[in-house]
Amino acid sequence: MARKIVPDLINGQDVAAVPSILSARETAVLMALRKIGAVLVVDAGKLVGICSERDIAYKVVAKGLNPDSVTVKDIMTANPITIGPDATPEQALEALRQINARHLPVVSGEQIIGVLSIRDLYAAIAAKLEADIQERDSYITGRLYSA
Repeated sequence: MARKIVPDLINGQDVAAVPSILSARETAVLMALRKIGAVLVVDAGKLVGICSERDIAYKVVAKGLNPDSVTVKDIMTANPITIGPDATPEQALEALRQINARHLPVVSGEQIIGVLSIRDLYAAIAAKLEADIQERDSYITGRLYSA
């Protein structure tokens, strides 16, 4: 059975969301405290964007802008590509590859479920590949492997 995004990879995730009026510095501090690379930007309960550490580094720091006066709205990726909770890790990884991103919001209709990182997806796909190899080895050699 193919793994799904929910519940296999994210289940009950505590999503980091900020309003678009938050400053780049406040957003960076939140990301540092939570040890995360991106936050969802939510206004009036609706996903309006995503802001990553790369957005802050490239669009604020590298340009010498004041992170206290730049808002998330100024630097976020508006209307981000999303994926549904029934998608597979392979589908999510392909979506990230197509948009050249590292984080992908998971939504069901208007409801935000969580955020996938490329690291989450690589781990899931590596585990699947390892299980496939063990299954094939077991078939070929007639030996059973235990995980």
